[in-house]
Amino acid sequence: MSKPVLVVIGAGGMGAAIARRLGFGKTLVLADFAEAPLQRLTESMRGDGYDAIAQTVNVSDRESVAALAEVAAGLGPVTGVAHTAGLSPEQAPVAAILAVDLVGVAIVLDEFQHVIAEGGAGVVISSMGGHMGNYPVEVQQALAATPTDELLNLPFLAADVLTNAGAAYSIAKRANQLRVTAAAATWGERGARINSISPGIISTPMGQLELAGAGGAGMRAMLEASATKRLGTPEDIANATEFLLDPRSSFITGTDILVDGGVISALRSGLLTIPGV
Repeated sequence: MSKPVLVVIGAGGMGAAIARRLGFGKTLVLADFAEAPLQRLTESMRGDGYDAIAQTVNVSDRESVAALAEVAAGLGPVTGVAHTAGLSPEQAPVAAILAVDLVGVAIVLDEFQHVIAEGGAGVVISSMGGHMGNYPVEVQQALAATPTDELLNLPFLAADVLTNAGAAYSIAKRANQLRVTAAAATWGERGARINSISPGIISTPMGQLELAGAGGAGMRAMLEASATKRLGTPEDIANATEFLLDPRSSFITGTDILVDGGVISALRSGLLTIPGV
């Protein structure tokens, strides 16, 4: 009898923590665009006794994601999907952020809805940045409902309109939350669930890069204003993912959970002020 299959997309800090937390007793499919770190993580986990395989994927390419879903489904019932891959403003320009963080997530939602097993669940890693923008209702409706292959044709995402990488990241992450909500009905038709997690500032290589970048001072101000006054850890995100992929959360779908140490609550209560937000 085939073991349940857990797919973890993204071999970085959060993906590795989720894979290690949830991968025992399952066939673990690890996927990433960068082959070297993917192979390092896969070999390390095999050495620790996990049944792990590696699959290179480009989340911005539908055929590549469809191939990943097909491989996973061929190994057994796909009971869990954790999508952690993404690019930050310090890592990439606007076009790449939209391709990976916006379109990539939409494609993963599209393709894995066809293979997720009954009783299975998925988690998309969004960001607290998705809670920081003030977007008109019509913009949010377009982000939620536009067919995936037409997303980049939306006028407010045009290259001459959206020119700032930080703004692109924020709107992509808001789209993640909205599209997860919209996908809940389709996933539900298969008896499955889908949710998103919005991390705050997490101590991963990506998070440290952002802290050292142009927006670092603002991020440190967020930490100081937050209730916990600390960086998050990959394990904090693995904890939330474990709950959302577990049957204990079987009445939770189509929603977003903030795991941000209280940054957004500080913003909403007026303890934190961010220009333009």
